[in-house]
Amino acid sequence: MTDARNPALLPPVQRRRGAVVMLVITFLMWGGFFMVIPLISIRYVDDLAWSAGAIGLVLAIRQLTQQGLTVFGGALADRFGAKGLIVVGMFIRAVSFSALALASTYPLLMVSALLAAIGGALFDSPSSAAMVALTRPDECNRYFAVLGVVRNLGMSLGPLAGALLLRIDFAFVALAAAGCFFVAAAVTLLLLPPVRVATERDELLAGILLALRDRRFMAFNVLLMGYWFMWVQMTISLPLAARALAGTADAVSWLYALNAGMGIVLQYPVVRIAERWLRPLPVLLLGIALMALGLGSVALASTTGLLLASVAIFSFGALLAAPGQQTVAAELANPTALGSYFGVSALALALGGGIGNYAGGSLYSLGHHIGAPALPWLVCLAVGIGSAIGLALLDRHLTRRSANVVDAVVSYRD
Repeated sequence: MTDARNPALLPPVQRRRGAVVMLVITFLMWGGFFMVIPLISIRYVDDLAWSAGAIGLVLAIRQLTQQGLTVFGGALADRFGAKGLIVVGMFIRAVSFSALALASTYPLLMVSALLAAIGGALFDSPSSAAMVALTRPDECNRYFAVLGVVRNLGMSLGPLAGALLLRIDFAFVALAAAGCFFVAAAVTLLLLPPVRVATERDELLAGILLALRDRRFMAFNVLLMGYWFMWVQMTISLPLAARALAGTADAVSWLYALNAGMGIVLQYPVVRIAERWLRPLPVLLLGIALMALGLGSVALASTTGLLLASVAIFSFGALLAAPGQQTVAAELANPTALGSYFGVSALALALGGGIGNYAGGSLYSLGHHIGAPALPWLVCLAVGIGSAIGLALLDRHLTRRSANVVDAVVSYRD
């Protein structure tokens, strides 16, 4: 069975196999990424006494570089297919994490981060586009919900493994994370069928320009920056707060275990229930609002237990928002350039996530320096609520426009 949004045109057996392969490599990628990235702030800020702002800058530059270049990764996927780009990107990410094991100076840390960004730029949007291309429209939201469970498994087990290996040496953490990406590259090379992610093969920049001129799609991505601003606090300010309150790096794994555990248990059933009553965009804005309330409540957390309660609110919002933002992006995307659209969509993560990483580290340091530790959490609250309000206005506009189109069709038939 094929449809207008599925340019892969693969037989059902290959399509199902491809969907399963994407779940497997997603687990390996998220497990490897979250094995090492949350512990970077612990390693360099707490153990080596580097400034939180400096580490936030490294993470921000990685984010901006990766998602900025992802635009071209998506365009290349439209032109040449997704599989080869995913394999090469994951291999480069594996090499970068291997280099991180040796990063004892700031320049070397920055180089390894930039190399990680280049690898991610090559596999990020091709992976997202391949997932959409391998599913029918009626399967998409449920598939992304299952994908969310798999991601949360990786997000849960990765930090637990990283915290255990950190007791030996940070180099073991980085090398184990690199190993996850080497295995993922091999699985992709051997088992993923050749996936086409665009119905047409135009000039390399044609799809990018098409997406950039799509005002509805671009408005959605500008508002989505608030989601990513909050989401990346899991890699910078929340680990620092957990370590400060608990007095141990193990608290970072507790935080991730709670976040991921909720996703594993609740993501699929909650999304299934939510989609009975709400369309994907309202579910997304509800999730973003809850994420904002969760981060804002960290300002009141004086114990590890209260911090974990705040993270639970944040995590419940995130498990609602994650499949919603992918489903809405897929609905708004033009099937003639699916990879390019997902590449352009990554700019929301580039800017929102990059600013969030830098602001998270800088505001955390500034807040403690001036005696206002609530500062980063209040900023996150304001950003998230602003994003939710903007998405509500966009949803009203899209609903009104859809109603006008229906009325016009009915009038024409009459």
